[in-house]
Amino acid sequence: MARHGLKATRQRTLIFETFYAAGGHLSAEELLERVRLEDPKISQATVYRTLRLLTECGLAEARNFGDGQTRYEIASDEHHDHLICTECGRIEEFEDPEIEALQEKVARAHGFEMTYHKMELYGVCPECRSK
Repeated sequence: MARHGLKATRQRTLIFETFYAAGGHLSAEELLERVRLEDPKISQATVYRTLRLLTECGLAEARNFGDGQTRYEIASDEHHDHLICTECGRIEEFEDPEIEALQEKVARAHGFEMTYHKMELYGVCPECRSK
């Protein structure tokens, strides 16, 4: 955090470590629940402020997957897309070079120079289908 100009307070450090240990795709409320297992006194405002700071300095990315909640994931230089279960809310990251190449091909065919994209596929995960 210090490398990115953030003061590393005890509470911020706990929030940061908890977020990174979880691997991302957490809402602020989910992160707050996990952080309070270690420090019940941490406020909701502190978690929200810390997530905003992590996002602003490029350590986290905010994502909206259509469920009305902002979720946060660890910022990465590696591109990935998402599979989202509409039953349980599970979010799985995936990479597929064939899909990436096809997206570039489609963009070029339409005279479009693609600079960025995100792809989210919605469906029902194997666990929910087996219920």
